[in-house]
Amino acid sequence: MSTQERLPKGQYLTKKWPVLHEGTVPKVDLATWDFRISGLVERERTFSWDEFMALAHQVYECDIHCVTTWSRYDNVWEGIPFQTVMDTVKVKPESQFVMIHAEQGFTANLPLEELLKPGVLFAYKHDGKSLEPEHGYPLRLMVPHLYFWKSAKWVRGIEFMSEDRPGFWEERGYHMLGDPWAIDENNPDGQRFRDDPAWFGDSSPEAEKMWRQQINALRSQKKE
Repeated sequence: MSTQERLPKGQYLTKKWPVLHEGTVPKVDLATWDFRISGLVERERTFSWDEFMALAHQVYECDIHCVTTWSRYDNVWEGIPFQTVMDTVKVKPESQFVMIHAEQGFTANLPLEELLKPGVLFAYKHDGKSLEPEHGYPLRLMVPHLYFWKSAKWVRGIEFMSEDRPGFWEERGYHMLGDPWAIDENNPDGQRFRDDPAWFGDSSPEAEKMWRQQINALRSQKKE
């Protein structure tokens, strides 16, 4: 595959791994750390660190694409597949979406079907080394086919939901899905920013005009 085929529109290639996040890097004590599965499940479940790490592991190599326009090729992740974690509980059939819960109240929303695609992991290693604190130690989500902000750092749990609702960055204007390869009239260089009616209130021409003004403003200040 050529570099052009691997690089989404509007992205540039780097060998660095920029550090981007809101707030401070949390301090984690693995002795008290836990991971909670909640929402639309028959019975909620909580794992200690040792219990979580006893689940089956996987290694997966992929490219990552940040909404701030950088991309990094050939990242090797080690972690527990989302499917493996999901299989530890009985999810109710009406569950269609998931909210990822992380330290300090951060969240990220995703359709359940996206989390069941190949390579979606709760990662604890990158390129053979434990994650650095600024990159999500001890555990981060890895969703290889979506913009990198969806791969939430410092993950502490998942909540199964019947309806979608915006996470932390989505409440601030970032796209509800975040597919870097989706190109259309509203997303000329990938699904970076909100384009759904709920974001601008209604579907009237006036609301759409206001939304486009907001999108233009957001395109000048991109984040991970």
